[in-house]
Amino acid sequence: MTGSTLVGALVVGLAVGGVGRLVVPGRKAVPVWLTLALGVAAALLGAIVVGLVDRRPDTSPLLSLMTQTAFAAVAVVLAVVAAGRTETDGQAPDPGARRKEEV
Repeated sequence: MTGSTLVGALVVGLAVGGVGRLVVPGRKAVPVWLTLALGVAAALLGAIVVGLVDRRPDTSPLLSLMTQTAFAAVAVVLAVVAAGRTETDGQAPDPGARRKEEV
């Protein structure tokens, strides 16, 4: 992994982290620094994956850039959506709880 790959991952991660926060609708429960950090970490992971899979020296940096962007976007969106859920979202009601008609 070269220095330009690391710098590219840093730039892509920060950009996707910032833009991803704006794209997801609703109130965000995740702090800005966390979305930026997740974007950078996921972009670095994308660069590592491309480095492991593609060993050709004459490869275009476009593949690496697209993979970094995709990894960062998925990580940021998942984090913002998951943090925005409340405890009752997506959970079945408590079977021991009384219903309104029982009261």
